[in-house]
Amino acid sequence: MIVLGIETTCDETAASVVALQRDGRGHILSNEILSQIEEHAPYGGVVPEIAARAHVTALDGLISRAMARAQVSFKDLDGIAAAAGPGLVGGVIVGLTTGKTLSLVTDKPFLAVNHLEAHALSPRLTDGVDFPYLLLLASGGHSQLLAVRGVDDYVRLGTTIDDAIGEAFDKTAKMLGLPYPGGPSVEREAERGNPERFALPRPMLGRAGADFSLSGLKTAVRIEAERIAPLTNTDIADLCAGFQAAVTDVVVDRTRAALRLFRTSIGTPNALVVAGGVAANMTLRRALHRLASESGLTLVAPPLALCTDNGAMIAWAGIERLRLGLVDPLDTPPKPRWPLTAKLSGMPDSITPEDAA
Repeated sequence: MIVLGIETTCDETAASVVALQRDGRGHILSNEILSQIEEHAPYGGVVPEIAARAHVTALDGLISRAMARAQVSFKDLDGIAAAAGPGLVGGVIVGLTTGKTLSLVTDKPFLAVNHLEAHALSPRLTDGVDFPYLLLLASGGHSQLLAVRGVDDYVRLGTTIDDAIGEAFDKTAKMLGLPYPGGPSVEREAERGNPERFALPRPMLGRAGADFSLSGLKTAVRIEAERIAPLTNTDIADLCAGFQAAVTDVVVDRTRAALRLFRTSIGTPNALVVAGGVAANMTLRRALHRLASESGLTLVAPPLALCTDNGAMIAWAGIERLRLGLVDPLDTPPKPRWPLTAKLSGMPDSITPEDAA
């Protein structure tokens, strides 16, 4: 089984060809990604109009390159997958329309992929993880703790009640005058900073449930920055180190709480998985690795190249759905908001401590 995957939900234009091998593992035949960082850097964040226009300009060429590098033709494909959301609606429309058009003219099955599901299933492509597993999905727009029980079968254990983890990194970077994208900039500065200089809060630490809150931490960084302004390079490094340490403490605490909910309500997870752009943060990875070891689990994180948005995860999610016969009609609409919820088992789409009791 061979599937072409198309990803245009934010500021990466991507196309990839992935094959399902006889042993059930995935094999990436090509993975073409064009980042728009330079286009958005002057604005300190993603501008939806610029992103959509860039997707229009780049996508056809990227698909051609992905097909050529995979050494396959359209007649060799078993399906065409495109991210249908969630994301910036202009970008989603570009990729979704392209995928539908290719499906129509090649008479291949069309698969409208949830971008979040693609992240959730990516460790099965790279590591062959068996269901069920606990997923920390951490990116610029999403921060969720999910029980992944199967394709199209998810239970939310925790989510952010304000800022996503990546969003908090980006806003902190912008506040401190660091270049876009903010996450890598904060991580670089934190490497040379003192994480204990500033007494920053750990929101929601020890609270019931597994929800996140990061807006208060972001505000605390701003207050400290204003108090000691003008900032020196040392001040910026120390603020970044303190912020990153606080985020890491919160994420570990919330993930530990989600593990308790998982074991009480669902059973024993086969792994702890972290995916999404923030999964590239090595400080966070090391802390989650320690938590997994303490919990008797293996931490699974995609390779750094597959943490950010990419076509390979879309193609693999398409394979996972196609092998179950979950094909989509060509009138599937773009879905700028598209949460992952439990669908197959009749369970609620989220579990609280009260549910688990």
